Amino acid sequence: MNKVFLLALAVALCAISAQALQCYKCALGVGSLCFTSKENCSSSSQHCFSGVGKAAGFLDIKTKGCLEVSKCNKTENVGFPTNESTVYTITKTCCNTDLCNSAPDRSHISALVMTLTAVAAVKFIM
Repeated sequence: MNKVFLLALAVALCAISAQALQCYKCALGVGSLCFTSKENCSSSSQHCFSGVGKAAGFLDIKTKGCLEVSKCNKTENVGFPTNESTVYTITKTCCNTDLCNSAPDRSHISALVMTLTAVAAVKFIM
């Protein structure tokens, strides 16, 4: 009897994990650079999203990942520190099939290249 219960539990856990929505994730990309990985959404109330926005009125930014459905298809102002002044505005568009927030063309760019680009940008600004 215990073996049947354990088998049923194992099958149920596999079914639950198979239903998790898989999305591309990019914490923050600038221009056409967006280092992506894959993530599984943590609940059924999340969808994949792609966010596109502008920082300082001219710099294109991107973000991807899982997002609560209630926050989908909205534009928000993101500020620093803690929303005191707007740093960028971003519109997040959602979809609900695996990897539907497709990776950017340059998803193969390594984290090292992204880091070097960020350092060069900071030095240029200063």
